[in-house]
Amino acid sequence: MKKQIASILLLFFMGQAQAGIRQYSADLDSSQWQLANDSRLECTLSHKIPNYGEARFYSKASRKMNMEFELDMLLLPDNYALAEVRSVAPRWRPGVGDHVLAKMKLHKQFTPSLPKKVAWAMLSELEQGMSPTFFYNDWYNEQDKISVGLSTAKFQKAYQKFVGCVGNLLNFSFEDISYTVLNYQSNSDEFTKSSAKRMAMISQYLSLDPDLELVLIDAYSDSYGGRWTNLKLSEKRANKIREYFVANGIDPSRIEASGYGEKRHIASNRTTLGRGKNRRVVIHMEKP
Repeated sequence: MKKQIASILLLFFMGQAQAGIRQYSADLDSSQWQLANDSRLECTLSHKIPNYGEARFYSKASRKMNMEFELDMLLLPDNYALAEVRSVAPRWRPGVGDHVLAKMKLHKQFTPSLPKKVAWAMLSELEQGMSPTFFYNDWYNEQDKISVGLSTAKFQKAYQKFVGCVGNLLNFSFEDISYTVLNYQSNSDEFTKSSAKRMAMISQYLSLDPDLELVLIDAYSDSYGGRWTNLKLSEKRANKIREYFVANGIDPSRIEASGYGEKRHIASNRTTLGRGKNRRVVIHMEKP
């Protein structure tokens, strides 16, 4: 009898504790996962949370595998706090326990985010039918708790597309090519093998994202040959690359190409290696 009374009291107090929780999550009908970005530059898997905002997992082109998660709230945090991220079992999986995945920092007027390791863990939990859920105190009413859950409904198909997109990302980023030094063969406007490879990377990137705000092209030569000849050769090299960028869809008004000939050597012209370093074009690109 005492055990029954204790159980009833426990259920009562649990109900009282739940009364102050505002829960946000998509139900079976409203749950929607979609591949918002699907390119070789960025992949974004998004999930709408009714009356709350949007959850997003995203990965970008880079030398290293990366992943981030952000919880885009309609109402941003009004002060600093911590949210507990738990993997919660759905109602149709009785007996499966919840467990903590991480703590997420909430900064005033900033969209909260989580790093790669936690983001991948959340995706893994969703794949297994668990619901990553965020719990924190309401910053407008400390007596209320907020619960924000990611629904597993309609997740699998969108997730498979997302994984395919991530596997097809470029293995370099804009930052890897935004400042590039190209070298030339002697007395020629033909690239060395390594520079030709670098230019191919730039070409591949521009075919996917030609939106550049500014392109600066500065060409130089070694000191072998006449100064006038070297100046004209450097100008030829700069203009050839300028034409290349225009052909790839860059607005000509955003490109500045200059040839400086023998000026601004970075190595000695007495050695073959030094002259090779001086025969160069420096490309600096900026995005909006």
